[in-house]
Amino acid sequence: MNRVLPAVFVLALSAPAFGQIVNGEGAKQLSENLSRYFGSKAIDSGFLKVSVEGDAYKLAVDFKPVVDLLAAQNSFKFDFSPYALLVKPGSNGTWSVSADVSQSGSFEFKGPDGPQSMEFSITDGKFSGVYDPELAAFTSATQLIAGMTMNSRDAVQRAKVSTGAGTATMNAIKAANGGVDFTATQTLADFAETLDFDDPNSGLKFPLTIKSPKLSVNATGKGVRTRPLLDLLAFAVANEDEARLKANQAQLKSLLLAALPLWERIDGTYGFKDLTVESPVGLFGATELDTGFGTDGIAQNGAINYSIRAAGLKIPDN
Repeated sequence: MNRVLPAVFVLALSAPAFGQIVNGEGAKQLSENLSRYFGSKAIDSGFLKVSVEGDAYKLAVDFKPVVDLLAAQNSFKFDFSPYALLVKPGSNGTWSVSADVSQSGSFEFKGPDGPQSMEFSITDGKFSGVYDPELAAFTSATQLIAGMTMNSRDAVQRAKVSTGAGTATMNAIKAANGGVDFTATQTLADFAETLDFDDPNSGLKFPLTIKSPKLSVNATGKGVRTRPLLDLLAFAVANEDEARLKANQAQLKSLLLAALPLWERIDGTYGFKDLTVESPVGLFGATELDTGFGTDGIAQNGAINYSIRAAGLKIPDN
């Protein structure tokens, strides 16, 4: 959630800044831009709000209207702490974005096999970045956290996850063939996950404890069609009514063609250092364990790739 919301809110920043004066009229314009991607109900209900704060705009979200709506339906319960971004116009048309991403939240619902729930907490989280409306992407962004915890439960499994300090960075540039090329990295210290399986139907019951002093994530993207994808989102919001959607099929087709192939290539790796896995049958481990995933965009000869690499593998003695 803490990484998604900055990207979501900057949808409002679709117009170049060019050092514009921060005032009430500008806040009104940003609200109108937001409604294009979220719908006017999000603004009218107070879920999203734009205000002036010094030399910047404050983009705030209050989950209470959604919480109240779901509580009335008695189907899904969740609670998230309020969230806000400060966005400041720059002289070159970009926007400087910052946020305190120290958050906590929880949700619960009834799944097909019984109740499910999750709660999380992020401490001392800070986000900053520069958003370029022309690219519809952050040209640079950094996020820091002091730690994170997450607990989840369902009918057969309970999980507890915690990490120490973490850093994430992202950079993007205009792609040669259209869209955006990006690189992203994230590192988390002291990763730990405890899993407790207890399936009354099968009788399967065992615990697992996974630990690694360093978890790292790396991703690259080439030719990601950020602007056409935003146009598709705006179309979906404006055409929620089935009759209107049917009437605007030609426009939808045009937008879809403009967005294809969505991206040229996206690759990512997920790596653990000095990994240990404690289980009822003994201790497993690896000095390095990396998993990789890559996919071409939608194309006739597109490819999807997976990889797993392990070094210093350890297994329990017989």
